[in-house]
Order: sequence, then structure tokens, then C-alpha cells
Amino acid sequence: MSWKKKEEQLFDLLKTNHIKDLEWSEVDNSHHDCFSLQYRCDIDLKCRNTHYDELLIERVKYDALIARALKFNTHPLYINQTPQGVYVFVLSKLKQPTWEVRNMPKTSHFSDRNFTPKEVGYLSINDAFLL
Repeated sequence: MSWKKKEEQLFDLLKTNHIKDLEWSEVDNSHHDCFSLQYRCDIDLKCRNTHYDELLIERVKYDALIARALKFNTHPLYINQTPQGVYVFVLSKLKQPTWEVRNMPKTSHFSDRNFTPKEVGYLSINDAFLL
């Protein structure tokens, strides 16, 4: 199943069961995938095929979600689905991750598997809400 289809299924799960007014972002390649006006949150969705106790976040996405939250007075959420559940991180309530540079695929969404250095951090699932 494609990454887009998995994200669409996660979006539908959230909209049906938790955030009734959830809407997709209108901007392609933004650092947030969807938002809720009712709950005043901007959300980046991530679906993972493998479960990890610490989930990776790119600094550029983290910084963009935090900046958007400050600008629009919203809650920055990073929602990860793994085979063991759906984990919701409220980034503004967490200590900023320790950042490191790793050589990673340029993108996980397309067939281009060239590697590039990316600044990343890890979020412990113990700091998330499990849906």
C-alpha cells in the first residue's frame, strides 16, 4: 500500500473517531498535513511499517510546526501510526529533541532513493498519547 493511501486511512480514522472537523491542508508540500479549527491544531501525519519506541522527526518539520503554532496560536501535533497503535505528540508540551545529522533518503514518498544529510531527533512513545 502506498504511503499516501496509508496517510489517507489514518486521516479517515482520526476524522471518524476523534476530530470531526479535520481537513487536509490546502498547500502541497507544507509541513503540516491537516488541521482542525475546533481544536486549534496543525498536524503532521506519519505512517510507519515498523514499530519503534522512539519515533523520528525531521527538524525542519518540527520547527515549521512550532513556528506555525506560535503564529496562529494552534497546537502542533505530530501523529504517528505504527503496527502497535497511533501515537499523538503535542510538540509544544515536550522538551525539544536532541538533534543529530543523519544521511537519509531525500524522500520516502517517491522512487528517488538518493541520500542527503538531514537534521533529525527522536520522540519517545512514552511522551505520546496512544489512541
